[in-house]
Amino acid sequence: MDYTALRRYSRQVSVGGVLIGGSSAVSVQTMTSKPAGDIDGTIEQIYQAAGEGCDIVRVAIPSLKDVAYFQEVCKISPIPVVGDIHFDARIAVAAIEAGAAKIRINPGNMENWEAINQILDAAKKAGVPIRIGVNGGSVKHKNKDDSRGMEEAVVEEALEYASRFEDYGFSDIVISAKISDALSTIRVNREIAARCDYPLHIGVTEAGVEEDAMLKSAIGIGGLLADGIGDTIRLSFTGEPVREVIAGKRLLRAAGILRDGVEIISCPTCGRCRISDMAGLAREVKQRLEGIKLPIKVAVMGCEVNGPGEAEGADIGVAGSGSGVLLFAKGEKLGVYSRAEAMDRLMVIVESMG
Repeated sequence: MDYTALRRYSRQVSVGGVLIGGSSAVSVQTMTSKPAGDIDGTIEQIYQAAGEGCDIVRVAIPSLKDVAYFQEVCKISPIPVVGDIHFDARIAVAAIEAGAAKIRINPGNMENWEAINQILDAAKKAGVPIRIGVNGGSVKHKNKDDSRGMEEAVVEEALEYASRFEDYGFSDIVISAKISDALSTIRVNREIAARCDYPLHIGVTEAGVEEDAMLKSAIGIGGLLADGIGDTIRLSFTGEPVREVIAGKRLLRAAGILRDGVEIISCPTCGRCRISDMAGLAREVKQRLEGIKLPIKVAVMGCEVNGPGEAEGADIGVAGSGSGVLLFAKGEKLGVYSRAEAMDRLMVIVESMG
């Protein structure tokens, strides 16, 4: 998939030097989970996330007194920090002055529009973008059991807030409309994408523990990315922030959007499989190629039918055969070897590609 050609056009904003929207790469975000006053714990989580490729991190600021802690985090963090604020506009203004690269607010739970305009004034003066975050559970919708009505309310609220920001003269806007249901998330963001050019932060909120959240996000986020919708993502689940980043990167690779390492394809096996421990071989290949930053495709196949036949598009691969392990590249057979020798030869060839 050529994501550049497919991607929806959106205006571009800068979050501490990380560009969102336009032709910039889809960025990956997470949110710290330590208490606001735990600076060391928060910084440790941020460095772990950054080490796995996180581009932007969000930090909750529950009260005005917590802004001082947030300021220290902003000074130390290796990546841009977003202040997450609810209810109190004074916290948002203070967070901007403390060094936030972006702030996230839900105008629907702020005191009034006079207070919100103070946030807009501060953000405009500092050159800080604002993410308008609207969730399915927070919209002013009478019947919470009416999912379609709730979806319409999310769309209308998000666009109404953005329109009021624009009317006040503020346009550095990112919209985030999240729902805990994957299909609702897709429908809502498709509608918003069709009606504006703001960059969109996408994700399925309250998605559950990692194994469940991965599936929901693969549908919700993956479905939108397949439509060319989405400028920055977060795979949110109950667990450590660094795991969200790892999952986000994996999703982008699976979608063909991120090509920053080796892609391994392997067959599901069938009665023709010539390798007794296919899963073990696939995992061995994955482990030995870990950390190699080459945009190549490596195939691990159980028989000659799948490799090099069906896997002829792979840059290199191994397949089971009657007399050993077949090594092939671009559909051409390179020889049959023992398992250990085939693996060593595969590594030599991969390393020569770099």
